[in-house]
Amino acid sequence: MHAIVCIKQVPDTTEVKIDPERGTLIREGVPSIINPFDTYAIEEALRIREKFGGKVTVITMGPSQALSALKEAIAMGADEAILLNDREFAGADTWATAYTLSRAIKKIGEFDLIFCGRQAIDGDTGQTGPGIATQLQISQLTYVCRVASLDFDNKTIEVERLVEEGREVVKSTLPCLITVVKDINQPRYPTILGIRRSQKVQIPVWTSKDLDVNPDLIGLKGSPTRVVKISTPPPRAGECQIIEGESAEQQAEILAEKLLAEKIII
Repeated sequence: MHAIVCIKQVPDTTEVKIDPERGTLIREGVPSIINPFDTYAIEEALRIREKFGGKVTVITMGPSQALSALKEAIAMGADEAILLNDREFAGADTWATAYTLSRAIKKIGEFDLIFCGRQAIDGDTGQTGPGIATQLQISQLTYVCRVASLDFDNKTIEVERLVEEGREVVKSTLPCLITVVKDINQPRYPTILGIRRSQKVQIPVWTSKDLDVNPDLIGLKGSPTRVVKISTPPPRAGECQIIEGESAEQQAEILAEKLLAEKIII
């Protein structure tokens, strides 16, 4: 069994900065973490490896500082990690990112499962995982909250998907790509032995020259979507009125009268 987990390093701050010329996130020098949804993807891959044996490979595309995210994944228990790092990859939208990751996965070779978080907290699109599956022409199972069964001999999988109406049971063939929601498990903490191993491991860095990619389809140049304009919304205006009274009951009565007068309640 070979599971590949695609993760993303995202800013660990609400003060997200945007490059005004390129319309992309400024990641260099910004405190970063593994995208929270991706930690559930790592955990699920590790649990399947513990049950069936095999290998877990973690891959990400990003600047050099993304090595810390890969080392954290190894500290959690991943076997191998790969960083895609090249100036040519910079500014990629979800389509160009999915294309690049799919080419890296083809270079890795045979696999049974690809795991992704349902979405990244900085972009919130949820498009990269399905985009990878489309590029690789494999089945995609999105918003998975439970892997019900796996049969590697017959190359089949059954999962439960979290949908608006409840839960949906879906069967598919392997290989396939799975995007997970946080209901699927509880990610483990890195162990001391895992942290020591992550400090010693040498993580390979692949550039565009290492992949079979069309240079016109990667990075900002290969992104069909562009940020045309960036603006900061005006702060919300509001007023606060403190209701005074001799007791809580009197304050509640005054509040109720005001709500009735404004027809907020009837």
